[in-house]
Amino acid sequence: MIPKLHYISQGNSANEQHANIQKACASGIELVLLDVQNYSDKKLLKLAKQARETTAHYQTRLIIANHYKIAKEIKADGVHLVNLGVCPSHVMKELYSWQIIGATANNLKSCETFISKEVDYIYLSLFECPNLETSIEKVLNLNGYKAILETLNTKTPILASGSINIMTVTNILETGISGVAVSDEITQDPNTIKAYNKILNASSTVEKRYTFK
Repeated sequence: MIPKLHYISQGNSANEQHANIQKACASGIELVLLDVQNYSDKKLLKLAKQARETTAHYQTRLIIANHYKIAKEIKADGVHLVNLGVCPSHVMKELYSWQIIGATANNLKSCETFISKEVDYIYLSLFECPNLETSIEKVLNLNGYKAILETLNTKTPILASGSINIMTVTNILETGISGVAVSDEITQDPNTIKAYNKILNASSTVEKRYTFK
């Protein structure tokens, strides 16, 4: 089962990242995506081990962005591919059979490619972007989501990502989206997790191939 609400971790330091993950777990988040950039493998491994210990304590699932070797080493629940340029089929061979693979897509073609590679879920991004000038991806909004999902007609869980906030969730769900991945709002106030879960009905989408272990 894949939760409908994901927290994409944030923090200006490893300590801040870990603290935010702890707060999100304590507030009831069911899945955390550890997403850090420009960390050495040694520094990321240390943070990932801390995050694994924390998420295990709260029975929260942990996904590692891009670094599939670290995801395997710490026995995370899976890996999420973001502009990595590595085929999910290759990553699948590197992981344990029970670990899952997610990926971020920005258009119909990418979604179709990932689905053909049998990823377990997809983040469809960007829903919105506060600063369009700095975005290299197309902003999809509600119309883009609806068009893509109607064409795909897939059972693969597809979650909205990119400047998601509580005020937009109901409308997003009406497009056929399975759930949402949130960063800023949960970082700023972990108590919003309860409000998100209420809207999302605290239910989970059915995963195609695996259950988390």
